[in-house]
Amino acid sequence: MHAAAARLRVFLCTLALVCLGLAGAAPPTATAVPTAAPTPSPLCAWRYMSNSTVLNVAFPDANATYWVLPYTLGPNTTLELSGTYPAARYFSLNTYGTDFNTVDTLRDNQIVPDPGSANPFGNAGAAAPTPTNRSWHATVVPGAADHARNQIRGLPAAAGSAPIGFLIIRVYVPDNPNSAPGGVPLPEVTAKVGSGAALPMQPCGAVFDPAAYTGPIADAATAGFENVIAKAASGAFPGNVPEATFVNPASTSGLFPNGDNKYIGAGLTYQPGRIVVVRGKSPSFPDTRAGQPVTAPGRQLRYWSMCQNDLVSPYPVVACASDFQTRLDADGYYTYVVAAPADTPATVAPTVTVIPWGSTTVAKKVLFLRYMLPAPAFYPQSIQASQDDHTDPAVTMGPYYPRAAYCSAAVFAAGGYRACGLH
Repeated sequence: MHAAAARLRVFLCTLALVCLGLAGAAPPTATAVPTAAPTPSPLCAWRYMSNSTVLNVAFPDANATYWVLPYTLGPNTTLELSGTYPAARYFSLNTYGTDFNTVDTLRDNQIVPDPGSANPFGNAGAAAPTPTNRSWHATVVPGAADHARNQIRGLPAAAGSAPIGFLIIRVYVPDNPNSAPGGVPLPEVTAKVGSGAALPMQPCGAVFDPAAYTGPIADAATAGFENVIAKAASGAFPGNVPEATFVNPASTSGLFPNGDNKYIGAGLTYQPGRIVVVRGKSPSFPDTRAGQPVTAPGRQLRYWSMCQNDLVSPYPVVACASDFQTRLDADGYYTYVVAAPADTPATVAPTVTVIPWGSTTVAKKVLFLRYMLPAPAFYPQSIQASQDDHTDPAVTMGPYYPRAAYCSAAVFAAGGYRACGLH
């Protein structure tokens, strides 16, 4: 079994055990679960981590890491979170439903710090406080949530059922690339039922044997997941759009979308000897890896990236070039070359960024440009404005629109992007 598929099977096959335990329901009967499968503790936090190498599903960004806590909220149940603001470009708390659609989002600069602490994402131009005074608390609640009180809306129980939901932490571009959570522990989680006892959810530490997760339950869970993701991905882009042309997706529903991001994408098809060249203007951003504060004034976006993805289930990312990884020319423009190793020019100009095609056995790809949190002054030229106003991004975005073209590797090597028809 492929490693990613094996991890996906583990993820799906253990959901029922984790979530039933949290809801207080009886576990499945012995005949319903493969006897060889290890039984996870039902009350443990952050069961799964997802990134470009582990549980790589639903078009993640390669410069972000996602931690997933499957949950159910029984009657009067809440999840209490206690954490520390990470040293990173961005982080958020997000809840999703069984259909992988967004329920609620609480973003870094919306999270009110504990008394005596400070939020490094909230004060424009301020120096980041030390880790000893960067604490916060938040609560996942059934029903309506008050963000001013650090509440996040979860899926409530209804009519005797407790639907499975997902709580996901996202961390983008940690200051220390060797610390995915941004140099701080993942938040502590406690389940509370009304005014009764608090049930601490310790970090999950079980080591699973993916080969043990076989049989009808694993097959059904995997098929169900892939059906939801495949349906969402197949409807993401409108039909009759030329390849290598960036357009607004019809929807990102069902793909664990982040409400702080908007995307435009271009479909691609592999042919030997052919590359894709993309040209556009770079928005400014806070280069936190270079020591700039997230709240630095005058920045147009919090984050942006160009990502190459396989257009086949479970829709993994191949590679991304984020803002700080992208080379620019003297006018602030980027030039990307998307190519398989055999087609990559032997030498490229120092202003060119190469994004790998990935496996050529996957012929269909999709290239995404991701914009996060535009500043008010930049909003009219952002992807967000194009989608809010239902306008053509090629018009709305002006020079920031990425123009792409197929080109032979030899032509590009001889004449650069201009020889491929771009300006």
